[in-house]
Amino acid sequence: MAVDFEQVPSPCFVLDEAALRINLEILKLVRQEAGVKIICALKGFAFWNVFPLVGSYLDGAAASSLNEARLIAEEMNEEAFTYCPVYDEESFDTLLMYSKHLTFNSLSQYHRFKERVRRSGKAVSMGLRINPEYSEVETALYDPAQPGSRLGMTREQCGDSLPEGIEGLHFHCLCENNSDVLERTLKAVEEKFGDWIRQVRWLNMGGGHWITQEGYDVERLVSLLKDFRKRYPNLEEVILEPGEAVGLHTGYLVATVQDILPRKDFQIAMLDVSFACHMPDCLEMPYKPVILHARNPVVGDKFVYRMGGNSCLAGDYMGMGDYAFEEPLEIGEKIVFDDMIHYTMVKTTYFNGVQHPSIALWREEGRLDLLRTFDYEDYRNKLS
Repeated sequence: MAVDFEQVPSPCFVLDEAALRINLEILKLVRQEAGVKIICALKGFAFWNVFPLVGSYLDGAAASSLNEARLIAEEMNEEAFTYCPVYDEESFDTLLMYSKHLTFNSLSQYHRFKERVRRSGKAVSMGLRINPEYSEVETALYDPAQPGSRLGMTREQCGDSLPEGIEGLHFHCLCENNSDVLERTLKAVEEKFGDWIRQVRWLNMGGGHWITQEGYDVERLVSLLKDFRKRYPNLEEVILEPGEAVGLHTGYLVATVQDILPRKDFQIAMLDVSFACHMPDCLEMPYKPVILHARNPVVGDKFVYRMGGNSCLAGDYMGMGDYAFEEPLEIGEKIVFDDMIHYTMVKTTYFNGVQHPSIALWREEGRLDLLRTFDYEDYRNKLS
Protein backbone atom coordinates (compact mmCIF):
# COMPACT_ATOMS: atom_id res chain seq x y z
CA MET A 1 0.00 0.00 0.00
CA ALA A 2 1.43 3.37 -1.08
CA VAL A 3 2.28 5.97 1.55
CA ASP A 4 -0.58 8.37 2.27
CA PHE A 5 1.31 11.63 2.56
CA GLU A 6 -1.75 13.44 3.89
CA GLN A 7 -1.20 11.52 7.13
CA VAL A 8 2.49 12.49 7.35
CA PRO A 9 3.38 15.64 9.35
CA SER A 10 5.80 18.21 7.95
CA PRO A 11 8.72 18.19 8.03
CA CYS A 12 9.19 14.43 8.34
CA PHE A 13 11.32 11.56 7.13
CA VAL A 14 9.08 8.56 6.42
CA LEU A 15 10.25 5.04 5.60
CA ASP A 16 8.08 2.72 3.51
CA GLU A 17 8.36 -0.69 5.19
CA ALA A 18 7.09 -2.60 2.14
CA ALA A 19 9.70 -1.00 -0.11
CA LEU A 20 12.41 -1.86 2.41
CA ARG A 21 11.37 -5.50 2.39
CA ILE A 22 11.68 -5.62 -1.41
CA ASN A 23 15.31 -4.44 -1.14
CA LEU A 24 16.01 -6.97 1.60
CA GLU A 25 14.59 -9.79 -0.52
CA ILE A 26 16.99 -8.87 -3.34
CA LEU A 27 19.97 -8.77 -0.97
CA LYS A 28 18.93 -12.08 0.57
CA LEU A 29 18.82 -13.65 -2.89
CA VAL A 30 22.38 -12.49 -3.61
CA ARG A 31 23.56 -13.83 -0.24
CA GLN A 32 22.09 -17.23 -0.90
CA GLU A 33 23.01 -17.58 -4.58
CA ALA A 34 26.58 -16.31 -4.23
CA GLY A 35 27.34 -17.84 -0.84
CA VAL A 36 28.50 -14.56 0.67
CA LYS A 37 27.63 -12.45 3.69
CA ILE A 38 25.83 -9.14 3.25
CA ILE A 39 25.75 -6.74 6.16
CA CYS A 40 24.17 -3.31 6.58
CA ALA A 41 26.57 -0.36 6.82
CA LEU A 42 25.14 2.06 9.38
CA LYS A 43 26.94 5.02 7.81
CA GLY A 44 24.43 4.67 4.98
CA PHE A 45 21.33 3.28 6.70
CA ALA A 46 20.80 3.64 10.44
CA PHE A 47 17.00 3.56 10.77
CA TRP A 48 17.27 1.40 13.89
CA ASN A 49 13.55 0.91 14.43
CA VAL A 50 13.59 -1.58 11.53
CA PHE A 51 16.83 -3.32 12.55
CA PRO A 52 14.92 -6.46 13.62
CA LEU A 53 13.54 -6.71 10.07
CA VAL A 54 16.93 -5.97 8.50
CA GLY A 55 18.64 -8.48 10.77
CA SER A 56 16.21 -11.21 9.75
CA TYR A 57 17.42 -10.90 6.13
CA LEU A 58 21.09 -9.96 6.45
CA ASP A 59 24.18 -11.16 8.33
CA GLY A 60 24.56 -8.28 10.74
CA ALA A 61 25.87 -4.75 10.36
CA ALA A 62 29.03 -2.69 9.87
CA ALA A 63 30.11 0.05 12.28
CA SER A 64 32.53 2.93 11.83
CA SER A 65 32.36 4.26 15.39
CA LEU A 66 31.64 3.26 18.96
CA ASN A 67 28.14 4.68 18.76
CA GLU A 68 27.30 2.68 15.64
CA ALA A 69 28.69 -0.51 17.18
CA ARG A 70 26.64 0.00 20.31
CA LEU A 71 23.51 0.68 18.27
CA ILE A 72 24.04 -2.59 16.39
CA ALA A 73 24.43 -4.47 19.67
CA GLU A 74 21.41 -2.92 21.35
CA GLU A 75 18.95 -2.75 18.44
CA MET A 76 20.00 -5.66 16.20
CA ASN A 77 21.38 -7.90 18.94
CA GLU A 78 24.52 -8.53 16.89
CA GLU A 79 28.23 -7.87 17.27
CA ALA A 80 29.56 -5.41 14.71
CA PHE A 81 31.90 -5.75 11.78
CA THR A 82 33.95 -2.70 12.78
CA TYR A 83 36.26 -0.47 10.80
CA CYS A 84 37.33 2.99 11.96
CA PRO A 85 39.85 5.19 10.14
CA VAL A 86 41.51 5.68 13.53
CA TYR A 87 40.99 4.16 17.00
CA ASP A 88 41.63 6.03 20.23
CA GLU A 89 42.79 4.85 23.64
CA GLU A 90 39.69 5.92 25.54
CA SER A 91 37.03 4.10 23.54
CA PHE A 92 38.95 1.12 22.14
CA ASP A 93 38.17 -1.42 24.86
CA THR A 94 34.45 -0.62 24.77
CA LEU A 95 34.40 -0.78 20.97
CA LEU A 96 36.16 -4.13 21.17
CA MET A 97 33.39 -5.43 23.43
CA TYR A 98 30.78 -4.71 20.73
CA SER A 99 32.78 -6.11 17.76
CA LYS A 100 33.32 -9.47 16.07
CA HIS A 101 35.59 -8.15 13.29
CA LEU A 102 38.02 -5.29 13.87
CA THR A 103 39.71 -3.79 10.82
CA PHE A 104 42.69 -1.45 11.16
CA ASN A 105 43.44 1.38 8.77
CA SER A 106 47.21 1.18 9.19
CA LEU A 107 49.95 -1.11 10.43
CA SER A 108 50.85 1.38 13.14
CA GLN A 109 47.30 1.21 14.55
CA TYR A 110 47.38 -2.57 14.37
CA HIS A 111 50.67 -2.80 16.25
CA ARG A 112 49.43 -0.27 18.80
CA PHE A 113 46.27 -2.21 19.71
CA LYS A 114 46.79 -5.86 18.79
CA GLU A 115 48.02 -6.89 22.24
CA ARG A 116 44.98 -5.30 23.87
CA VAL A 117 42.78 -7.42 21.63
CA ARG A 118 44.66 -10.56 22.58
CA ARG A 119 44.71 -9.78 26.29
CA SER A 120 40.96 -9.17 26.26
CA GLY A 121 40.34 -12.86 25.64
CA LYS A 122 37.50 -11.92 23.30
CA ALA A 123 37.17 -13.80 20.02
CA VAL A 124 37.66 -10.88 17.64
CA SER A 125 39.06 -11.37 14.15
CA MET A 126 41.53 -8.67 13.16
CA GLY A 127 41.97 -7.34 9.64
CA LEU A 128 43.64 -4.61 7.61
CA ARG A 129 42.10 -2.16 5.17
CA ILE A 130 43.93 -2.21 1.85
CA ASN A 131 43.97 0.32 -0.98
CA PRO A 132 44.34 -1.18 -4.47
CA GLU A 133 44.83 2.32 -5.90
CA TYR A 134 41.95 1.76 -8.30
CA SER A 135 38.60 3.46 -8.33
CA GLU A 136 35.91 4.56 -10.80
CA VAL A 137 34.20 6.92 -8.34
CA GLU A 138 33.68 10.25 -10.10
CA THR A 139 33.17 12.51 -7.06
CA ALA A 140 36.45 13.12 -5.23
CA LEU A 141 34.70 13.58 -1.88
CA TYR A 142 33.57 9.95 -2.07
CA ASP A 143 36.66 8.39 -3.67
CA PRO A 144 38.58 6.28 -1.12
CA ALA A 145 41.34 5.35 -3.59
CA GLN A 146 42.30 8.80 -4.84
CA PRO A 147 46.03 9.68 -4.76
CA GLY A 148 47.16 10.40 -1.21
CA SER A 149 44.08 8.77 0.32
CA ARG A 150 44.06 8.36 4.12
CA LEU A 151 41.89 5.25 3.87
CA GLY A 152 43.69 1.93 3.73
CA MET A 153 47.23 0.94 2.83
CA THR A 154 48.76 0.52 -0.60
CA ARG A 155 50.86 -2.55 -1.28
CA GLU A 156 53.99 -0.42 -1.17
CA GLN A 157 53.05 0.72 2.33
CA CYS A 158 52.23 -2.83 3.45
CA GLY A 159 55.47 -4.55 2.56
CA ASP A 160 55.87 -8.17 1.51
CA SER A 161 54.70 -10.20 4.49
CA LEU A 162 51.20 -10.43 5.91
CA PRO A 163 51.50 -9.37 9.57
CA GLU A 164 51.12 -12.19 12.08
CA GLY A 165 47.65 -12.21 13.62
CA ILE A 166 45.85 -10.62 10.64
CA GLU A 167 42.97 -12.85 9.53
CA GLY A 168 41.19 -10.64 7.01
CA LEU A 169 41.46 -7.87 4.45
CA HIS A 170 39.02 -5.08 3.72
CA PHE A 171 38.79 -2.80 0.70
CA HIS A 172 36.18 -0.16 -0.11
CA CYS A 173 36.56 1.50 -3.51
CA LEU A 174 32.99 1.74 -4.84
CA CYS A 175 30.25 4.35 -4.63
CA GLU A 176 26.91 3.81 -6.39
CA ASN A 177 28.56 1.39 -8.83
CA ASN A 178 27.33 -1.59 -10.84
CA SER A 179 28.84 -5.06 -10.77
CA ASP A 180 31.07 -4.42 -13.79
CA VAL A 181 32.96 -1.85 -11.70
CA LEU A 182 33.39 -4.39 -8.92
CA GLU A 183 34.77 -6.82 -11.49
CA ARG A 184 37.44 -4.37 -12.62
CA THR A 185 38.16 -3.36 -9.03
CA LEU A 186 38.64 -6.99 -8.00
CA LYS A 187 41.14 -7.40 -10.80
CA ALA A 188 43.20 -4.54 -9.34
CA VAL A 189 42.85 -5.94 -5.81
CA GLU A 190 44.05 -9.37 -6.90
CA GLU A 191 46.98 -7.94 -8.85
CA LYS A 192 48.18 -6.06 -5.77
CA PHE A 193 47.10 -8.34 -2.92
CA GLY A 194 46.31 -11.77 -4.39
CA ASP A 195 49.08 -13.46 -2.41
CA TRP A 196 47.72 -12.03 0.85
CA ILE A 197 44.13 -13.01 -0.01
CA ARG A 198 45.32 -16.63 -0.16
CA GLN A 199 46.61 -16.33 3.39
CA VAL A 200 43.56 -14.87 5.16
CA ARG A 201 40.22 -16.36 6.10
CA TRP A 202 37.94 -13.45 5.17
CA LEU A 203 37.70 -10.63 2.67
CA ASN A 204 35.39 -7.64 3.07
CA MET A 205 34.56 -5.93 -0.25
CA GLY A 206 33.12 -2.85 1.47
CA GLY A 207 30.12 -0.88 0.27
CA GLY A 208 29.07 1.12 -2.75
CA HIS A 209 27.40 -1.89 -4.41
CA TRP A 210 24.19 -0.47 -5.92
CA ILE A 211 22.52 -3.87 -5.85
CA THR A 212 18.92 -2.71 -5.43
CA GLN A 213 19.08 0.07 -8.01
CA GLU A 214 17.04 -0.47 -11.18
CA GLY A 215 19.35 -1.75 -13.92
CA TYR A 216 21.94 -3.25 -11.57
CA ASP A 217 23.28 -6.50 -13.03
CA VAL A 218 22.55 -8.89 -10.16
CA GLU A 219 23.29 -12.01 -12.23
CA ARG A 220 26.75 -10.68 -13.07
CA LEU A 221 27.40 -9.96 -9.41
CA VAL A 222 26.41 -13.46 -8.34
CA SER A 223 28.56 -15.05 -11.07
CA LEU A 224 31.50 -12.80 -10.20
CA LEU A 225 31.32 -13.67 -6.51
CA LYS A 226 30.98 -17.40 -7.19
CA ASP A 227 34.05 -17.36 -9.43
CA PHE A 228 35.99 -15.36 -6.87
CA ARG A 229 35.20 -17.85 -4.12
CA LYS A 230 36.36 -20.71 -6.34
CA ARG A 231 39.69 -18.96 -6.89
CA TYR A 232 40.17 -18.52 -3.15
CA PRO A 233 38.78 -21.61 -1.41
CA ASN A 234 40.66 -20.61 1.74
CA LEU A 235 38.19 -17.77 2.36
CA GLU A 236 35.64 -18.71 4.98
CA GLU A 237 33.81 -15.38 4.61
CA VAL A 238 33.35 -13.06 1.66
CA ILE A 239 31.52 -9.96 2.89
CA LEU A 240 29.71 -7.07 1.22
CA GLU A 241 28.54 -4.15 3.34
CA PRO A 242 26.16 -1.90 1.41
CA GLY A 243 24.29 0.84 3.21
CA GLU A 244 22.63 2.73 0.40
CA ALA A 245 21.41 -0.49 -1.27
CA VAL A 246 19.49 -1.34 1.91
CA GLY A 247 17.57 1.94 2.04
CA LEU A 248 17.52 2.84 -1.65
CA HIS A 249 14.12 4.18 -2.79
CA THR A 250 12.48 3.23 0.50
CA GLY A 251 11.62 6.61 1.94
CA TYR A 252 10.82 10.26 1.61
CA LEU A 253 11.29 13.67 3.15
CA VAL A 254 7.96 15.48 3.40
CA ALA A 255 8.13 19.29 3.39
CA THR A 256 5.70 22.19 3.08
CA VAL A 257 5.83 25.39 0.99
CA GLN A 258 6.01 28.32 3.41
CA ASP A 259 6.56 31.17 0.97
CA ILE A 260 6.92 31.81 -2.77
CA LEU A 261 9.46 34.34 -4.06
CA PRO A 262 9.01 35.57 -7.66
CA ARG A 263 12.12 35.89 -9.82
CA LYS A 264 12.66 36.71 -13.50
CA ASP A 265 12.73 33.22 -15.03
CA PHE A 266 11.40 31.12 -12.17
CA GLN A 267 9.96 31.27 -8.69
CA ILE A 268 11.51 30.08 -5.44
CA ALA A 269 9.43 27.86 -3.19
CA MET A 270 10.66 28.40 0.36
CA LEU A 271 10.30 25.18 2.38
CA ASP A 272 10.31 24.14 6.03
CA VAL A 273 13.35 21.93 5.38
CA SER A 274 16.98 22.72 4.61
CA PHE A 275 19.24 21.19 1.98
CA ALA A 276 22.27 22.08 4.11
CA CYS A 277 20.81 20.64 7.32
CA HIS A 278 18.53 17.82 6.16
CA MET A 279 19.72 16.86 2.66
CA PRO A 280 23.49 17.49 2.74
CA ASP A 281 24.24 14.80 0.15
CA CYS A 282 22.39 16.91 -2.44
CA LEU A 283 25.04 19.60 -1.98
CA GLU A 284 28.01 17.30 -1.39
CA MET A 285 27.63 14.84 -4.27
CA PRO A 286 25.96 16.97 -5.71
CA TYR A 287 22.71 15.72 -7.18
CA LYS A 288 19.20 16.93 -7.88
CA PRO A 289 16.65 14.99 -5.81
CA VAL A 290 13.41 13.74 -7.32
CA ILE A 291 10.23 15.49 -6.21
CA LEU A 292 7.01 13.54 -6.58
CA HIS A 293 4.64 15.01 -9.21
CA ALA A 294 7.35 17.31 -10.59
CA ARG A 295 9.65 17.03 -13.61
CA ASN A 296 12.55 18.78 -15.29
CA PRO A 297 11.44 22.00 -17.01
CA VAL A 298 11.26 22.42 -20.78
CA VAL A 299 10.83 25.57 -22.85
CA GLY A 300 7.34 26.92 -22.47
CA ASP A 301 6.63 25.59 -19.00
CA LYS A 302 4.62 28.07 -16.95
CA PHE A 303 5.10 26.81 -13.41
CA VAL A 304 8.83 26.52 -12.80
CA TYR A 305 10.20 26.58 -9.26
CA ARG A 306 13.52 26.41 -7.48
CA MET A 307 13.44 24.86 -4.00
CA GLY A 308 14.77 27.02 -1.17
CA GLY A 309 15.82 25.78 2.25
CA ASN A 310 15.00 27.46 5.56
CA SER A 311 18.52 28.09 6.88
CA CYS A 312 20.36 31.37 6.34
CA LEU A 313 23.17 29.71 4.33
CA ALA A 314 23.20 31.51 0.97
CA GLY A 315 23.62 28.26 -0.92
CA ASP A 316 20.79 26.45 0.87
CA TYR A 317 18.68 25.88 -2.22
CA MET A 318 18.47 23.39 -5.04
CA GLY A 319 20.30 25.52 -7.60
CA MET A 320 21.41 22.54 -9.68
CA GLY A 321 18.09 22.46 -11.46
CA ASP A 322 14.56 23.71 -11.28
CA TYR A 323 11.29 21.82 -11.20
CA ALA A 324 8.21 22.14 -13.37
CA PHE A 325 4.73 21.49 -12.00
CA GLU A 326 1.42 21.11 -13.81
CA GLU A 327 -0.25 23.65 -11.53
CA PRO A 328 1.12 26.61 -9.58
CA LEU A 329 2.36 25.82 -6.09
CA GLU A 330 0.53 27.33 -3.16
CA ILE A 331 1.66 28.21 0.34
CA GLY A 332 0.80 25.29 2.60
CA GLU A 333 1.20 22.69 -0.16
CA LYS A 334 3.28 19.60 0.58
CA ILE A 335 6.46 18.81 -1.36
CA VAL A 336 7.70 15.21 -1.20
CA PHE A 337 11.37 14.47 -1.89
CA ASP A 338 11.98 10.89 -2.98
CA ASP A 339 14.79 8.58 -1.80
CA MET A 340 15.73 10.46 1.38
CA ILE A 341 16.32 7.63 3.88
CA HIS A 342 19.84 6.43 3.08
CA TYR A 343 22.82 8.70 3.88
CA THR A 344 20.64 11.84 3.88
CA MET A 345 18.93 11.02 7.17
CA VAL A 346 22.11 10.01 8.99
CA LYS A 347 23.90 13.24 8.00
CA THR A 348 21.38 15.76 9.28
CA THR A 349 22.57 18.68 11.42
CA TYR A 350 21.14 21.38 13.69
CA PHE A 351 22.82 24.27 11.86
CA ASN A 352 20.90 27.50 12.53
CA GLY A 353 18.79 25.56 15.03
CA VAL A 354 16.25 24.86 12.29
CA GLN A 355 13.50 22.43 13.21
CA HIS A 356 14.61 18.84 12.75
CA PRO A 357 12.25 16.65 10.69
CA SER A 358 10.26 14.04 12.58
CA ILE A 359 10.84 10.37 11.78
CA ALA A 360 7.99 8.04 10.82
CA LEU A 361 7.44 4.53 9.49
CA TRP A 362 4.69 3.64 7.02
CA ARG A 363 3.82 0.08 8.00
CA GLU A 364 3.12 -2.62 5.43
CA GLU A 365 -0.49 -2.83 6.58
CA GLY A 366 -1.06 0.84 5.67
CA ARG A 367 -0.56 2.55 9.04
CA LEU A 368 1.67 5.48 9.97
CA ASP A 369 3.84 5.17 13.08
CA LEU A 370 5.28 8.51 14.17
CA LEU A 371 8.46 7.28 15.86
CA ARG A 372 10.28 10.46 16.84
CA THR A 373 9.75 14.19 17.08
CA PHE A 374 12.38 16.77 17.98
CA ASP A 375 12.19 19.87 20.13
CA TYR A 376 14.27 22.66 21.61
CA GLU A 377 15.87 20.35 24.18
CA ASP A 378 17.35 18.17 21.41
CA TYR A 379 18.98 21.23 19.85
CA ARG A 380 20.15 22.63 23.20
CA ASN A 381 21.58 19.36 24.48
CA LYS A 382 23.62 18.82 21.34
CA LEU A 383 25.55 22.01 21.93
CA SER A 384 26.63 22.01 25.61
